[in-house]
Amino acid sequence: MEEQNIGGAAPQAEEPRKTAVQTPAPGGTRVWLKLIAGLYLVSLVAAFALIAKADAVKKTRAKEMDISKLSALTKAKKDAVGVVEIYGAISQGSSSRSWERGSQQIARKIAEVAAEKEVKAVVLDINTPGGSVGAVQEIYSVIRRAKLETKKPFIARFGEVSASGGYYVASACDLIVAQPGTITGSIGVIFSVANFEGLMKKVGFKSEAIKSGKFKDIGSPTREMTPEERRLLQGMIDDSYAQFVAAVAEGRKMPEDKVKLLADGRIYTGRQGLENGLVDKLGDLQDALDAAGEMGGIGKKPRIVRETAPFEQFLSLMDSRLQPFGTKAMADALGATPSLEYRWDGR
Repeated sequence: MEEQNIGGAAPQAEEPRKTAVQTPAPGGTRVWLKLIAGLYLVSLVAAFALIAKADAVKKTRAKEMDISKLSALTKAKKDAVGVVEIYGAISQGSSSRSWERGSQQIARKIAEVAAEKEVKAVVLDINTPGGSVGAVQEIYSVIRRAKLETKKPFIARFGEVSASGGYYVASACDLIVAQPGTITGSIGVIFSVANFEGLMKKVGFKSEAIKSGKFKDIGSPTREMTPEERRLLQGMIDDSYAQFVAAVAEGRKMPEDKVKLLADGRIYTGRQGLENGLVDKLGDLQDALDAAGEMGGIGKKPRIVRETAPFEQFLSLMDSRLQPFGTKAMADALGATPSLEYRWDGR
């Protein structure tokens, strides 16, 4: 017998149990996003900082390079080779006229140019047959002194003629550059005396000298030279010749015996001079300037500093060209001023 549900109520079905799922809170997601954004921002800032620093370093280096180049350019522009011209016969004297070329003027110019800080080497542009012994030796001495005091190289450049006293001066230099056809050499001494005694007798002119000693009028053009006077003058010649030979031997680093073989008064071309050790190099003025630049440590094609203005240079050249017709030349021709000379008489 089935049981009856008392009260007539229908039975209730049992509901199934549900499992709860946990979801993250919205606030945690925002924290992570902020953290990632912060790290990204920091990395961007660091990257920009590195780029800015690299750019600054690059600009600094470029600036330093520009300054270095400018400094080098300024230095190269400032450094120079000094040029001093020795034109015409060399004689003692110091005139106030800038175009005249007495030995004291030339010596002073050499000393002044060599003393300039911007000058790293000195070129002597020589075109002379020589001159009086004292005047030549004055220039020679100032070159030796300037080299000793400044430690700067001296280069001699020979033009059409650099003979006798011109070569004496050049022997003090560190390098000699000559043209193949330059006339050089004539290493020796001369004392020229004229004798007008016969002419004076023809015109009825007589000269008498009242003197304190028998040699006081030695070299007089009004009478014949005695054998004893000739021996005295030859002694002077020999002593001056020995000084010339010693200067060449020292300057060319050559034994005196070898110098004497070359120093019998003969002249040489520049090429013959090179073959005999009297010249170091064949070339023109630019070759001499390039050699001076290299020896002075500033390279070829150096900036040039001249000791005269162009107008003075022109007057100096004219003076040297006209000198054979000047009063000194006339006096020498007449025998009025005999002197001991390192001079080539072929000009």
